[in-house]
Amino acid sequence: MSDYVQEQGAAKAASAGKEERKIIFASSLGTVFEWYDFFLYGALAAVISKQFFAGVNDTTAFIFALMAFAAGFLVRPFGALVFGRLGDMIGRKYTFLITIVLMGLSTFAVGLLPTYASIGIAAPIILVILRMLQGLALGGEYGGAATYVAEHAPPGKRGFHTGWIQSTATLGLLLSLLVVLASRYISGDQFETWGWRLPFLLSIVLLAISTWIRMSMHESPAFVKMKAQGKICKSPIRDSFLVWPNLKIVLTALFSINAGQAVTFYTAQFYVLFFMTQMLKMDPALANTLLIISVVIGAPFFVFFGWLSDRIGRKPIIMTGLLLATLLYFPLFKALSHYANPQIDAASRQSPIVVMADPASCTFQFDPVGKARFDSPCDKVKTFLVKQGLPYSSQASAPGSDVVVSVGEQQIKGFDEAALRSAIDTAGYPAKADSSSVNQPMVVILIVAMILIATMTYGPLAAVMVELFPTRIRYTSMSLPYHIGNGWFGGFLPTVSFALVVYTGDIFYGLWYPVLITGVSLIVGLFCLKETKDVDIDEVHS
Repeated sequence: MSDYVQEQGAAKAASAGKEERKIIFASSLGTVFEWYDFFLYGALAAVISKQFFAGVNDTTAFIFALMAFAAGFLVRPFGALVFGRLGDMIGRKYTFLITIVLMGLSTFAVGLLPTYASIGIAAPIILVILRMLQGLALGGEYGGAATYVAEHAPPGKRGFHTGWIQSTATLGLLLSLLVVLASRYISGDQFETWGWRLPFLLSIVLLAISTWIRMSMHESPAFVKMKAQGKICKSPIRDSFLVWPNLKIVLTALFSINAGQAVTFYTAQFYVLFFMTQMLKMDPALANTLLIISVVIGAPFFVFFGWLSDRIGRKPIIMTGLLLATLLYFPLFKALSHYANPQIDAASRQSPIVVMADPASCTFQFDPVGKARFDSPCDKVKTFLVKQGLPYSSQASAPGSDVVVSVGEQQIKGFDEAALRSAIDTAGYPAKADSSSVNQPMVVILIVAMILIATMTYGPLAAVMVELFPTRIRYTSMSLPYHIGNGWFGGFLPTVSFALVVYTGDIFYGLWYPVLITGVSLIVGLFCLKETKDVDIDEVHS
């Protein structure tokens, strides 16, 4: 009898383990595909700027491309409200089934969209609309997947189980980079003409697979239990954000962990790519390859730090990640500049470029409508330097004085392009990074270091967010601070940081944005965030 009971217990445990793995796999795979759809745009921002924003100057086109990228992040909190409410009222499963269909169709449509050359201003307008639909979908996806997995996880394993959901964003990015590389190979020199469409069109296949998987999933047991007890919330938005005790937790979650975590993620996996290709002028294929290698090395640590948080707590790991980000971003990016483009690093040290001009004669190089004329000598100098990807600093000179550009010991008065090119060449500034001189192992090590910081802040995050809020309003309550943090603080990072670089000429100046946010999140988290790893999510606040 005893042997029979043991065998039955073992069979039940094996069945439960199999069901847990299926839940994690099904939820994670669908979320990987959704992140793939969302991140494709970031991986192709430089190409998209040429295809859809061709009516403005190059610098403005790239900023516009980043702004369109950010548009998807702008609406993510609204998606969190819409789909979070649905998730708390009709269930987790059906809500994030809707989100993945919306995401997949929007991405597929980008692959079919005519360019600016074909339909003019309508092209970027439709592109932004599609990005916003993607953002709405993603606003409902993450909260549903994280909640679904956490509510299935056994006590003591929520960090480990939700760590797989946390890794999906990176795996989605990795998949998008691999598909972009494959598309470059397939289309060759036609990639910027039509090859860039292939990754978007592939999304229809991924949509079919992920929809089929999600149709086979069951509703979360916590929601089923809540529904059976008649405790479903009829007004999750009001109860989440208009009741002070819960609103206080929402605000703490936003400013202590989500904002800081967001900028670590987007610094490590997006801004670093923009930095290498736009500021350091690395070959895009090489930069993508090194990022892919780094992501492969770093991705398992999302699960590792989720697992570790089950043992030592969520807060110590997240706070350590925020501290490292605050202290190390400037040294890491300066080292990246040294190893990724040693020529430009050496030239900027030995022969720094300084633009001395009357501030009144200089304007910010941003033309929203393609009509502005940057005709002053100062404007022309800065436009030239920005297009060449050259780091410079600015100094104010006397009112009415002519612009003077110093390149090391050489000085050029006014805008003299031939003299500037000669001085820049003499000083050793390269037109682009020499791929043979890139120290690839060191570049990978530095990117991996940034990814590890992101995994420390992101790996335990889903578990914390689920544990902070009650079951009846969990989907809504956790989704909004997460998507404000990631959609606004994180999503706008490439745009804001690149604009700061353009404005100052200092290629490292954009790092002040993530450093200030991680610093503030660290302080708020140390004083306001409570430890949650031992919380019973079926009982707390219910």
